[in-house]
Amino acid sequence: MNPQAVQPNAIVSLMPIIFIFAIFYFLLIRPQQKKQKDHEKMVSELKKNDDVVTSGGMHGTVVNVKDSTLILRIDENVKVEVNRSAISYVKKSR
Repeated sequence: MNPQAVQPNAIVSLMPIIFIFAIFYFLLIRPQQKKQKDHEKMVSELKKNDDVVTSGGMHGTVVNVKDSTLILRIDENVKVEVNRSAISYVKKSR
């Protein structure tokens, strides 16, 4: 057998695997990394009086910002301490 005849056949057989990996990267991995980066930026920019929603669905207003946690006011005289990572999104800033 001629070794040159085997080489193109091996490269052609790897093309579908490379193509599938490229599709997974652009449709799944890259958007997820962008979403995670945006969430980390949003969480790092939280400040007092921001109206937020937690991943559990609790709505509240940021009263105090600590290193890794926040204190939310969810009702009059009701305050809850949550992790920064538990914040899903910011409704608005006051």
